[in-house]
Amino acid sequence: MEYLIINSEIFSLLILPVLIFMARVMDVTLGTIRIIFVTRGKKFLATMLGFFEVMVWILAIGQIMQNLTNITYYLAYAGGFAMGNYVGIYIEEKLAIGTLAVRIITIKDASELADYLKSKKFGVTSIDAHGNTGNVKVIITIIKRKHLAEVVSIIKRFNPRAFYSVEDIKAVSEGAFPEVKSSYDMNFLNSIKYKKK
Repeated sequence: MEYLIINSEIFSLLILPVLIFMARVMDVTLGTIRIIFVTRGKKFLATMLGFFEVMVWILAIGQIMQNLTNITYYLAYAGGFAMGNYVGIYIEEKLAIGTLAVRIITIKDASELADYLKSKKFGVTSIDAHGNTGNVKVIITIIKRKHLAEVVSIIKRFNPRAFYSVEDIKAVSEGAFPEVKSSYDMNFLNSIKYKKK
């Protein structure tokens, strides 16, 4: 009997708050990723994530409602919400889903920057424009999200003082994008196919 009392105290003071925390992390992470899928137009994935997000949320809030006087559960719930935001954003960065528009505005001659971006197979549009300080060059490139760090490092290498902005794009019809590097050498694989014949 005494063992059961100790066990129930450990469960209510330690195990259940940890479970609430983990459920909330999972629920908010799913919610963050679901919102990203909604903005990208991925209806099916957003719907599936929404279903699981709400199921986990109901489990977590159910435990809070049954134990309204326990402050530990509130702290676990709030901590899980905060951590879920962090984890969701981290996962979104790793997934790198979507397309971005990068606009670069520079006073300095931008031909080297534009040429280098083209050599890396990025599509580049250059526009002559006029800003507060006089004539400027605007370079626009549409990239896959996974190439953002590479493009930013190129901008900083050629013109560290250039102003640039990054925007999400919902859809793109055509464009020039760098090839996705495969972990396999296709020429090698093709040569094996022909040798077999």
